[in-house]
Amino acid sequence: MVYNQAYNAYKKASVNTASQAELVVLLYEGAVKKLTSASSKFNPDGKLPVANIESFSADVLRAQEIITELQVSLDMEKGGEISRNLMALYIFFNDQLRSANISKSKEKIDSVLNMMSQLTDSWRQAAENANGAVPNKSQPALNIEG
Repeated sequence: MVYNQAYNAYKKASVNTASQAELVVLLYEGAVKKLTSASSKFNPDGKLPVANIESFSADVLRAQEIITELQVSLDMEKGGEISRNLMALYIFFNDQLRSANISKSKEKIDSVLNMMSQLTDSWRQAAENANGAVPNKSQPALNIEG
C-alpha cells in the first residue's frame, strides 16, 4: 500500500516536470503498454477467449484514447509535413484499432504495436537529443541504494 502511494506520487511528479518531448514519449509508452496487454489476451492459436473480450476491448480503447491525445497535440501550423504525416499515421492507427476491436484481430493489434514501438524508440531518441536524457525503461529511473 505504501509502495503504491510512493510510486503514484513519483509518477505524478515525473509527469508534472516532464518536457513536451518526454510527455510524448510517455504517451507512446502508454499506448505500447496497452497494445501489448491487448495482444497478450489471445490464445497461442490466435483466438480471443470470451473471458478476455472485455479487458481486450478496454486495452484497445485506452490505446485509441492515447493516440487521439497525440493527434490533438499536433501543431499543424508549426509542424508542417511532419505533423501532417503523423496525423495520417494516427488516423490509420485508430482505424486499424477500431477494426481490430470489432473483428478481434491479433494481427492488426500486433501491426499497430510494432509501428508504435518503432515510433516510441524514435521519439525517445529525439527527446534525449533535445533534453539530454529521458529515462530508458531498461535502466532504473530511481536509485534507492543511496
